[in-house]
Amino acid sequence: MKPLGQHPAPSHVIAHLSDPQMLAGRPLYGKVDTEARLREALERLPALDPPPQAIVFTGDLADRGEPKAYAALRALVEPVAQQCGAQVIWVMGNHDERAAYAEGLLDRAPTDETQDEVHDVDGLRVISLDTSVPGYHHGEISAEQLAWLADVLATPARHGTLLALHHPPIPVPMLEAAALIELHDQAALAEVIRGTDVRGIIGGHFHYTSWSTFAGVPVSVASSTCYTEDPAAVDRLTSGVDGHQAFTMLHLYEDAVVHSVVPVPGAPEIVGHPAELAEQLEALAPEELFELVSSKQSALYADGL
Repeated sequence: MKPLGQHPAPSHVIAHLSDPQMLAGRPLYGKVDTEARLREALERLPALDPPPQAIVFTGDLADRGEPKAYAALRALVEPVAQQCGAQVIWVMGNHDERAAYAEGLLDRAPTDETQDEVHDVDGLRVISLDTSVPGYHHGEISAEQLAWLADVLATPARHGTLLALHHPPIPVPMLEAAALIELHDQAALAEVIRGTDVRGIIGGHFHYTSWSTFAGVPVSVASSTCYTEDPAAVDRLTSGVDGHQAFTMLHLYEDAVVHSVVPVPGAPEIVGHPAELAEQLEALAPEELFELVSSKQSALYADGL
C-alpha cells in the first residue's frame, strides 16, 4: 500500500525476533512447544506489507545448543525468509554453544571463537555482536571485540548501522533479578558507540518487550517467541508464562526508526475493514480520502469503529 500520510515509505524493514530456545524433539520445561511457537510467529511475516528485508534473531536460538535444534530452526526459518525475500541474521545468546552455532547455522567449521558478523541489508549495516560467555548466562564484550567494533564503525554505512546483540545494555526495573545476568561493563561499549552512525541497538534475553536509550542511541528489546516473563507477577520473584509471545518490526526512515510490537497469538477480530479497501483508498483524490477517513460522519464509522 502506498503512503497515505506525510511520511514516505520506509527505506528498510527489519523483523526482530528473539529467544526461540529450540529443543531437539521435546518441549521446553516439559510444557512449551518451542517449534510450534516459532512457527506461529513466522507465519505472520509473509502477511506484512512491505515484507521484511532481513529477519534478525537476537540469540538463545537453541536452549541447549543442540545441533538438531539448530537444524530444526533453519528448517522453519529459511523457507519463510525465502518467501519474504529476506536475509537471515543470527546472533549468539547465552543458551547457544559457539561450535554448534557456527557449524549448524553458518555452515562453518566448529569453533569456540566469538561469532561477530557484519551484514549489509541494502546499504543498512547490521552488526551481529556475540556477547555470550561460555558456561555463564551473563554477557561480556572483550577488549578485542570492542576494538574490532570501533574499527568497523570508523567508516559510516550508507544508511547507518543497527547493532544486534543478545544482552541489551539497559536497566531492567521490571525484572530486577535479571540484572544479575545483564551485560557487564556497559560503559566500555558506550564509549565505542557514542558519536558513530549506530541508529539503533536491538537485543533480547529478558523475554519481554522493553525500550530505552544507550549512549544516545535507541535500544529495542524484543520479547521471546517461546515463553515470556510476566513483569507484574504476584508473589513471585520471576514468572515465565506460556503466553504474550511477540516480536518487533523496525521501519527505518531517513531520520527515524519506528518500532512496532507484533503479538504472536491470534485474537478474535471485533472490527476491521477488508484488504480490498486499500486499493479504493489509493484511487481517491487527497481531499476525498481525508474526508472519508478523518470525518466522524464518514460511512467508514457507521458501525462505531
